[in-house]
Amino acid sequence: MPNANEDNPSALSQVQHRAVSELLRVSPVADDLALRFQEAGFSLALVGGSVRDALLGRLGNDLDFTTDARPEDVLKIVRPWADAVWEVGIAFGTVGAQKDALVGVVRQSFQIEITTYRSEAYDRTSRKPEVSYGDSIEEDLVRRDFTVNAMAVALPEKKFIDPHGGRDDLAARVLRTPGTPEQSFSDDPLRMMRAARFGAQLDFEVAPDVVAAMTDMAGRIEIVSAERVRDELNKLLLSAHPRKGLTLLVDTGLSAHVLPELPALRLESDEHHRHKDVYDHSLIVLEQAMALEENGPDLTLRLAALLHDIGKPRTRRFESDGRVSFHHHEMVGAKMTKKRMSELKYSNELVKDVSRLVELHLRFHGYGTGEWTDSAVRRYVRDAGPLLDRLHKLTRSDCTTRNKRKATALSRAYDGLEERIAQLQEQEELDSIRPDLDGNQIMEILGIGPGPAIGQAYKFLLELRLENGPMHHDAAVAALKEWWAEQS
Repeated sequence: MPNANEDNPSALSQVQHRAVSELLRVSPVADDLALRFQEAGFSLALVGGSVRDALLGRLGNDLDFTTDARPEDVLKIVRPWADAVWEVGIAFGTVGAQKDALVGVVRQSFQIEITTYRSEAYDRTSRKPEVSYGDSIEEDLVRRDFTVNAMAVALPEKKFIDPHGGRDDLAARVLRTPGTPEQSFSDDPLRMMRAARFGAQLDFEVAPDVVAAMTDMAGRIEIVSAERVRDELNKLLLSAHPRKGLTLLVDTGLSAHVLPELPALRLESDEHHRHKDVYDHSLIVLEQAMALEENGPDLTLRLAALLHDIGKPRTRRFESDGRVSFHHHEMVGAKMTKKRMSELKYSNELVKDVSRLVELHLRFHGYGTGEWTDSAVRRYVRDAGPLLDRLHKLTRSDCTTRNKRKATALSRAYDGLEERIAQLQEQEELDSIRPDLDGNQIMEILGIGPGPAIGQAYKFLLELRLENGPMHHDAAVAALKEWWAEQS
């Protein structure tokens, strides 16, 4: 791959070698597609994140291309070639496709996006970018968010195009903008969040002038739709280094606009009322929860870990003995979590699960250090429901004390609870706790039809089941009749 920046040809030889290997791997698809564009009189180049990831040796099967062909021309070229085509992003100049191809002896599926050269910018009131098409790849690259994403490989000749020094920035592990950061963020304010996200994903540093612009322009994020903000936040949280990105959001003031509950955790300290730094504690809990993940990043768990203590600022009280209390912060935090996540347009199911975990994260500590009764274990499992495994991880992660003896005691206590749960699950099928009599049996025994009384009877029997465990049929019938007589 020829390159104009060859002052020190040996400095990045390893990076370039990785890129060649990656590009050769995808060439059965990339070259075939490029030849079709060439035959139609158009140019095609691999671009952006695909080139960056090729240089990093981590190019997957999601390939991004750019072209001088307009979307309608792209469709004419791609439709006869691809296994599937979609036009969801065509209003923004993007055509999507899926293509299966033989790579060596293995058949692989490639997800492809082809975008017409473009430039886009916001006006002061718009929540969506205005798209206009360009005529050169240089014009397209200068409007990209960061130099490491402003590189291209022209196909099929595989000519490396890097007008803004992206390869050098990639080697230096730094995020800069192709033009001034002020112009870049003015064009699309979401790029400020993308800086934090890429810093977290790639473990890169953000250039000082970029950080300064993010700080000065943080308020501009307000014009970006909640859905776009949410998607960037998710990518940041699911990255390998979310603390890095979250810290940048807080330090630049961006978080005050998109997740204000996070900087609010930086509770002011004074010499008389010392207490744990809730902000730093929350980031540690997040990292400890990540360490317990078993099947890849878990957005539900990570959101719950980050937000579990957001009710503390509103519930903080300075007690007469000098202690600081946060009574019922888990209940307040659950409501705050539901409100913030709803405003960020998260799904109802995810809002429900995360806020429930926030609500339950102190339940274990409420039982003290004594022996758990069977009834308490049943209620713990019932209240957690399908979130039990995540609640285990969140509760364990919430221990950030530096007192090793205290940390060990808490860990052993929770080990004991998990053992009790496992024992009872074997005996009683705790995952599906229900009364010993169903609704039809209740109506038959009491001789009544459907109505509120059936629900009340069911609730009574469920409480009995939680308190005493499984009952024999005759004992359950007797208890139901006794309860019914008391109601009458």
